[in-house]
Amino acid sequence: MSSSIWEGVSMGLLLSAIIGPVFFSLIQGSLEHGFRYAASFAFGILLSDLVYVLITYFGIRYLSEATYFEDTLGYFGGFVLIGFGVHSLFKKKTSRPNSGGIEILKSKKRKAFFKGFGINGINPFVLLFWASIASLVQLKKDYAPLDIFRYYFGILITVFIVDLLKAFVAKRLAHLMTPSLMLVLNKFVGMIIIGFGLRMIWWAYQN
Repeated sequence: MSSSIWEGVSMGLLLSAIIGPVFFSLIQGSLEHGFRYAASFAFGILLSDLVYVLITYFGIRYLSEATYFEDTLGYFGGFVLIGFGVHSLFKKKTSRPNSGGIEILKSKKRKAFFKGFGINGINPFVLLFWASIASLVQLKKDYAPLDIFRYYFGILITVFIVDLLKAFVAKRLAHLMTPSLMLVLNKFVGMIIIGFGLRMIWWAYQN
């Protein structure tokens, strides 16, 4: 199998490990309304990510003809990823959701879908993340159009499958997701994201 899809799968696993409001809403939805509700929620997340993929990829591709844009793009994407990593690395506390958090809709799967789409879509960090991914793809000169498709497909399908797995095992893992464990996971993910950001800046520097 092409290396591009495996690179996409690796990035998808990294994205899936980030703990945020979408993670908690997915877990809480599975615990309170069942797997089918959470699956519809996850599908909404997938479609929201796909919209951002199209916006960022074609937007950055359109601008790539500008002079020195690729170098600027590389530095921008790298620093955005480093910002994500630093934020995750130094996050002091991650709380579990409660009744005062994001409201859980008590209706049909269609509403779960729109909730997943909305919560993921209104998060500006999601847009910045996909912009950094589009920047990274633009710097991969050896990527043919099929490789680009495989890379994005690898990210999106991995995130979707992992979200389904999270929902499926939510009740069994709920007692393990302590604030201490989430703090360690955030730090681990933060260091990896910083590594990706530094590598991207290095590529831009060598370009």
